[in-house]
Amino acid sequence: MKKLLATVLTTGILAATGSASMAGEIAVIVKTTNSNFWQNVNKGASAAIANHPEHTMTFNGPASESAINDQVALVENAINRGVAGIVLAPSDPEALAPVVKRAFESGIPVTIIDSGLAEGNEKYYQAFLSTDNCAAGKLAATQMLDAAGTSGKVAVMSYVAGVGSEIGRVGCFVEHIEANSDVEIVGPFYSQSQMATALNQTTDILAANELIGIFGANEPTAIGMGRALEQSGKAGSITAIGFDGNADLQDMVKSGTLLATAVQGSFQMGELGVNAVAKILAGETVEGFIDTGVVMVTKDNIDDPVAQNVLY
Repeated sequence: MKKLLATVLTTGILAATGSASMAGEIAVIVKTTNSNFWQNVNKGASAAIANHPEHTMTFNGPASESAINDQVALVENAINRGVAGIVLAPSDPEALAPVVKRAFESGIPVTIIDSGLAEGNEKYYQAFLSTDNCAAGKLAATQMLDAAGTSGKVAVMSYVAGVGSEIGRVGCFVEHIEANSDVEIVGPFYSQSQMATALNQTTDILAANELIGIFGANEPTAIGMGRALEQSGKAGSITAIGFDGNADLQDMVKSGTLLATAVQGSFQMGELGVNAVAKILAGETVEGFIDTGVVMVTKDNIDDPVAQNVLY
Protein backbone atom coordinates (compact mmCIF):
# COMPACT_ATOMS: atom_id res chain seq x y z
CA MET A 1 0.00 0.00 0.00
CA LYS A 2 1.73 3.14 -1.20
CA LYS A 3 -0.57 5.89 0.00
CA LEU A 4 -0.74 6.78 3.65
CA LEU A 5 -3.84 5.74 5.45
CA ALA A 6 -5.73 8.43 7.27
CA THR A 7 -4.26 8.71 10.75
CA VAL A 8 -7.11 8.69 13.24
CA LEU A 9 -5.17 9.26 16.39
CA THR A 10 -4.82 10.26 19.96
CA THR A 11 -7.55 12.77 20.70
CA GLY A 12 -10.46 10.62 19.55
CA ILE A 13 -9.09 7.39 20.97
CA LEU A 14 -7.93 8.79 24.28
CA ALA A 15 -11.14 10.75 24.77
CA ALA A 16 -13.18 7.61 24.24
CA THR A 17 -12.07 6.11 27.52
CA GLY A 18 -9.98 7.29 30.41
CA SER A 19 -8.32 3.90 30.77
CA ALA A 20 -6.76 4.04 27.29
CA SER A 21 -4.26 6.69 28.35
CA MET A 22 -3.08 4.67 31.33
CA ALA A 23 -0.62 1.82 31.55
CA GLY A 24 -1.92 -1.60 30.71
CA GLU A 25 -1.73 -4.69 28.53
CA ILE A 26 -0.86 -4.55 24.85
CA ALA A 27 -2.32 -7.67 23.24
CA VAL A 28 -0.44 -8.97 20.19
CA ILE A 29 -2.73 -11.32 18.23
CA VAL A 30 -1.33 -13.01 15.13
CA LYS A 31 -2.64 -15.45 12.53
CA THR A 32 -1.17 -18.51 14.24
CA THR A 33 1.41 -19.23 16.91
CA ASN A 34 2.50 -22.39 15.05
CA SER A 35 4.94 -20.67 12.68
CA ASN A 36 8.49 -19.41 12.99
CA PHE A 37 7.44 -16.28 11.12
CA TRP A 38 4.91 -15.34 13.79
CA GLN A 39 7.26 -16.36 16.58
CA ASN A 40 9.73 -13.86 15.10
CA VAL A 41 6.98 -11.24 15.32
CA ASN A 42 6.74 -12.24 18.99
CA LYS A 43 10.47 -11.65 19.43
CA GLY A 44 10.14 -8.17 17.98
CA ALA A 45 7.14 -7.36 20.15
CA SER A 46 8.99 -8.62 23.24
CA ALA A 47 11.99 -6.45 22.39
CA ALA A 48 9.74 -3.42 22.06
CA ILE A 49 7.82 -3.94 25.29
CA ALA A 50 11.09 -4.01 27.22
CA ASN A 51 11.38 -0.31 26.40
CA HIS A 52 7.89 0.43 27.71
CA PRO A 53 7.89 -0.74 31.34
CA GLU A 54 4.57 0.99 31.94
CA HIS A 55 2.94 -1.69 29.77
CA THR A 56 2.77 -5.48 29.68
CA MET A 57 2.40 -7.60 26.56
CA THR A 58 0.58 -10.81 25.73
CA PHE A 59 1.09 -12.82 22.55
CA ASN A 60 -1.57 -15.12 21.15
CA GLY A 61 -3.02 -16.62 18.01
CA PRO A 62 -5.09 -19.60 16.85
CA ALA A 63 -3.70 -23.03 16.06
CA SER A 64 -3.81 -22.36 12.31
CA GLU A 65 -4.26 -19.42 9.97
CA SER A 66 -7.53 -20.86 8.71
CA ALA A 67 -9.06 -20.82 12.23
CA ILE A 68 -10.56 -17.40 11.63
CA ASN A 69 -13.38 -17.67 14.18
CA ASP A 70 -10.81 -18.51 16.86
CA GLN A 71 -8.87 -15.35 16.04
CA VAL A 72 -12.05 -13.26 16.22
CA ALA A 73 -12.69 -14.75 19.67
CA LEU A 74 -9.16 -13.83 20.81
CA VAL A 75 -9.74 -10.19 19.85
CA GLU A 76 -13.14 -10.20 21.56
CA ASN A 77 -11.55 -11.59 24.72
CA ALA A 78 -8.90 -8.88 24.65
CA ILE A 79 -11.56 -6.19 24.38
CA ASN A 80 -13.63 -7.76 27.16
CA ARG A 81 -10.69 -7.77 29.57
CA GLY A 82 -9.99 -4.10 28.83
CA VAL A 83 -6.56 -4.19 27.24
CA ALA A 84 -4.84 -0.85 26.64
CA GLY A 85 -4.09 -1.59 22.98
CA ILE A 86 -4.02 -4.31 20.33
CA VAL A 87 -1.53 -5.30 17.63
CA LEU A 88 -3.42 -7.52 15.17
CA ALA A 89 -2.48 -9.55 12.09
CA PRO A 90 -5.95 -10.28 10.68
CA SER A 91 -6.42 -13.70 9.08
CA ASP A 92 -9.42 -12.51 7.10
CA PRO A 93 -10.02 -8.92 5.92
CA GLU A 94 -13.80 -9.12 6.30
CA ALA A 95 -14.26 -11.33 9.36
CA LEU A 96 -11.96 -9.30 11.61
CA ALA A 97 -13.37 -5.90 10.64
CA PRO A 98 -16.39 -5.88 13.02
CA VAL A 99 -14.29 -6.75 16.07
CA VAL A 100 -11.70 -4.08 15.20
CA LYS A 101 -14.58 -1.60 14.97
CA ARG A 102 -15.72 -2.75 18.40
CA ALA A 103 -12.21 -2.12 19.77
CA PHE A 104 -12.31 1.39 18.32
CA GLU A 105 -15.71 2.03 19.88
CA SER A 106 -14.31 0.78 23.20
CA GLY A 107 -11.47 3.31 23.03
CA ILE A 108 -8.77 0.71 22.39
CA PRO A 109 -6.17 1.71 19.78
CA VAL A 110 -5.32 -0.95 17.21
CA THR A 111 -2.36 -1.30 14.89
CA ILE A 112 -2.73 -3.76 12.02
CA ILE A 113 0.29 -5.75 10.85
CA ASP A 114 1.04 -7.92 7.80
CA SER A 115 -2.45 -8.07 6.20
CA GLY A 116 -4.97 -5.26 5.91
CA LEU A 117 -8.67 -5.11 6.63
CA ALA A 118 -11.32 -4.66 3.96
CA GLU A 119 -11.57 -1.18 2.48
CA GLY A 120 -13.71 1.24 4.44
CA ASN A 121 -12.39 0.15 7.85
CA GLU A 122 -9.32 2.42 7.96
CA LYS A 123 -10.89 4.75 10.53
CA TYR A 124 -11.10 1.93 13.07
CA TYR A 125 -7.34 1.39 13.39
CA GLN A 126 -4.49 3.81 13.79
CA ALA A 127 -1.64 2.37 11.73
CA PHE A 128 -0.94 -0.39 9.22
CA LEU A 129 2.51 -2.01 9.26
CA SER A 130 3.37 -4.35 6.43
CA THR A 131 5.61 -5.35 3.63
CA ASP A 132 4.45 -3.73 0.41
CA ASN A 133 3.18 -7.12 -0.73
CA CYS A 134 2.43 -6.02 -4.27
CA ALA A 135 5.98 -4.71 -4.69
CA ALA A 136 7.32 -7.96 -3.19
CA GLY A 137 5.23 -10.04 -5.59
CA LYS A 138 6.52 -8.06 -8.56
CA LEU A 139 10.10 -8.43 -7.31
CA ALA A 140 9.68 -12.22 -7.08
CA ALA A 141 8.11 -12.30 -10.56
CA THR A 142 10.95 -10.26 -12.06
CA GLN A 143 13.52 -12.64 -10.60
CA MET A 144 11.49 -15.61 -11.83
CA LEU A 145 11.41 -14.34 -15.42
CA ASP A 146 15.07 -13.37 -15.38
CA ALA A 147 16.07 -16.89 -14.31
CA ALA A 148 13.43 -19.13 -15.91
CA GLY A 149 12.70 -17.33 -19.17
CA THR A 150 9.54 -15.87 -20.65
CA SER A 151 7.74 -18.94 -22.04
CA GLY A 152 6.54 -22.13 -20.42
CA LYS A 153 4.55 -22.87 -17.25
CA VAL A 154 4.99 -21.38 -13.77
CA ALA A 155 3.00 -22.81 -10.86
CA VAL A 156 1.80 -20.59 -8.03
CA MET A 157 1.50 -22.16 -4.59
CA SER A 158 -0.48 -19.80 -2.38
CA TYR A 159 -1.85 -20.02 1.15
CA VAL A 160 -5.26 -18.58 2.21
CA ALA A 161 -7.40 -17.05 -0.53
CA GLY A 162 -8.52 -13.48 0.08
CA VAL A 163 -6.12 -12.57 2.88
CA GLY A 164 -4.82 -9.04 2.36
CA SER A 165 -1.17 -10.06 2.07
CA GLU A 166 -2.07 -12.87 -0.35
CA ILE A 167 -4.08 -10.59 -2.62
CA GLY A 168 -1.15 -8.21 -3.06
CA ARG A 169 1.67 -10.74 -3.04
CA VAL A 170 0.20 -13.39 -5.32
CA GLY A 171 -1.98 -11.06 -7.36
CA CYS A 172 0.90 -8.79 -8.33
CA PHE A 173 3.20 -11.77 -8.97
CA VAL A 174 0.70 -13.21 -11.46
CA GLU A 175 -0.08 -9.82 -13.04
CA HIS A 176 3.61 -9.06 -13.59
CA ILE A 177 4.28 -12.49 -15.11
CA GLU A 178 1.31 -12.24 -17.46
CA ALA A 179 2.09 -8.66 -18.51
CA ASN A 180 5.75 -9.30 -19.27
CA SER A 181 5.93 -12.79 -20.75
CA ASP A 182 4.15 -15.62 -22.55
CA VAL A 183 4.31 -17.75 -19.41
CA GLU A 184 1.22 -19.78 -18.54
CA ILE A 185 0.27 -19.58 -14.85
CA VAL A 186 -0.71 -22.90 -13.25
CA GLY A 187 -2.87 -22.22 -10.21
CA PRO A 188 -2.91 -20.56 -7.73
CA PHE A 189 -3.31 -23.48 -5.35
CA TYR A 190 -4.15 -22.82 -1.69
CA SER A 191 -2.42 -24.76 1.08
CA GLN A 192 -4.31 -23.07 3.96
CA SER A 193 -0.78 -22.42 5.26
CA GLN A 194 -0.29 -26.15 5.90
CA MET A 195 3.14 -27.46 4.92
CA ALA A 196 1.90 -31.03 4.33
CA THR A 197 -0.90 -29.77 2.08
CA ALA A 198 1.56 -27.70 0.05
CA LEU A 199 3.89 -30.71 -0.27
CA ASN A 200 1.08 -32.92 -1.58
CA GLN A 201 -0.26 -30.24 -3.92
CA THR A 202 3.20 -29.55 -5.34
CA THR A 203 3.92 -33.25 -5.80
CA ASP A 204 0.74 -33.60 -7.87
CA ILE A 205 1.47 -30.47 -9.91
CA LEU A 206 5.03 -31.57 -10.69
CA ALA A 207 3.73 -34.92 -11.91
CA ALA A 208 1.10 -33.31 -14.15
CA ASN A 209 3.08 -30.41 -15.64
CA GLU A 210 6.41 -29.57 -17.23
CA LEU A 211 7.27 -26.42 -15.28
CA ILE A 212 9.96 -23.82 -15.78
CA GLY A 213 9.25 -22.23 -12.42
CA ILE A 214 7.29 -22.38 -9.18
CA PHE A 215 6.50 -19.79 -6.50
CA GLY A 216 5.68 -20.58 -2.85
CA ALA A 217 4.01 -17.54 -1.34
CA ASN A 218 4.49 -17.96 2.42
CA GLU A 219 6.62 -19.91 4.90
CA PRO A 220 4.76 -23.26 5.29
CA THR A 221 3.74 -23.26 1.63
CA ALA A 222 7.29 -22.62 0.42
CA ILE A 223 8.70 -25.32 2.70
CA GLY A 224 6.20 -27.88 1.43
CA MET A 225 6.93 -26.82 -2.14
CA GLY A 226 10.68 -27.14 -1.60
CA ARG A 227 10.37 -30.58 -0.02
CA ALA A 228 8.26 -31.78 -2.95
CA LEU A 229 10.94 -30.56 -5.36
CA GLU A 230 13.59 -32.43 -3.40
CA GLN A 231 11.58 -35.63 -3.10
CA SER A 232 10.76 -35.62 -6.80
CA GLY A 233 14.39 -35.13 -7.80
CA LYS A 234 13.55 -31.84 -9.52
CA ALA A 235 15.28 -29.51 -7.06
CA GLY A 236 17.57 -27.17 -8.97
CA SER A 237 16.11 -28.04 -12.36
CA ILE A 238 13.03 -25.82 -11.86
CA THR A 239 13.39 -22.16 -10.88
CA ALA A 240 11.82 -22.00 -7.43
CA ILE A 241 11.24 -18.86 -5.38
CA GLY A 242 9.90 -18.90 -1.84
CA PHE A 243 8.66 -16.37 0.68
CA ASP A 244 9.82 -15.84 4.29
CA GLY A 245 13.08 -16.88 5.87
CA ASN A 246 13.16 -19.58 8.54
CA ALA A 247 15.99 -22.13 8.84
CA ASP A 248 14.36 -24.62 6.44
CA LEU A 249 14.06 -22.03 3.70
CA GLN A 250 17.59 -20.78 4.34
CA ASP A 251 18.88 -24.34 3.88
CA MET A 252 16.93 -24.64 0.64
CA VAL A 253 18.51 -21.45 -0.69
CA LYS A 254 21.98 -22.70 0.26
CA SER A 255 21.37 -26.09 -1.38
CA GLY A 256 19.97 -24.59 -4.58
CA THR A 257 16.45 -25.97 -4.13
CA LEU A 258 15.31 -22.35 -4.04
CA LEU A 259 16.83 -19.70 -6.26
CA ALA A 260 15.69 -17.10 -3.74
CA THR A 261 13.26 -16.39 -0.95
CA ALA A 262 11.61 -13.04 -0.30
CA VAL A 263 11.96 -12.27 3.40
CA GLN A 264 9.77 -9.80 5.25
CA GLY A 265 10.76 -7.82 8.30
CA SER A 266 8.69 -9.98 10.67
CA PHE A 267 10.70 -8.91 13.74
CA GLN A 268 10.06 -5.31 12.71
CA MET A 269 6.31 -5.92 12.45
CA GLY A 270 6.17 -6.94 16.10
CA GLU A 271 8.62 -4.31 17.30
CA LEU A 272 7.19 -1.36 15.40
CA GLY A 273 3.60 -2.49 15.97
CA VAL A 274 4.01 -2.45 19.75
CA ASN A 275 5.96 0.80 19.61
CA ALA A 276 3.16 2.40 17.60
CA VAL A 277 0.51 1.40 20.15
CA ALA A 278 2.70 2.66 23.01
CA LYS A 279 3.18 5.99 21.24
CA ILE A 280 -0.57 6.37 20.69
CA LEU A 281 -1.23 5.63 24.36
CA ALA A 282 1.35 8.27 25.28
CA GLY A 283 -0.47 10.85 23.18
CA GLU A 284 2.00 10.85 20.30
CA THR A 285 1.21 10.52 16.59
CA VAL A 286 2.31 7.77 14.23
CA GLU A 287 2.32 7.37 10.46
CA GLY A 288 -0.77 5.74 8.99
CA PHE A 289 1.34 3.29 6.97
CA ILE A 290 4.74 1.91 7.96
CA ASP A 291 6.56 -0.24 5.38
CA THR A 292 8.46 -3.03 7.15
CA GLY A 293 10.34 -4.03 3.99
CA VAL A 294 11.38 -7.15 2.08
CA VAL A 295 14.76 -8.60 1.05
CA MET A 296 15.32 -11.10 -1.76
CA VAL A 297 17.71 -13.59 -0.16
CA THR A 298 19.87 -15.68 -2.52
CA LYS A 299 22.89 -17.94 -2.18
CA ASP A 300 25.04 -14.92 -3.07
CA ASN A 301 23.82 -12.62 -0.29
CA ILE A 302 22.53 -14.95 2.43
CA ASP A 303 25.53 -14.32 4.69
CA ASP A 304 25.50 -10.55 4.19
CA PRO A 305 24.11 -8.22 6.88
CA VAL A 306 21.21 -7.15 4.69
CA ALA A 307 19.94 -10.75 4.72
CA GLN A 308 21.03 -11.74 8.23
CA ASN A 309 19.05 -8.82 9.67
CA VAL A 310 15.75 -10.28 8.43
CA LEU A 311 16.34 -14.05 8.55
CA TYR A 312 15.12 -15.98 11.58
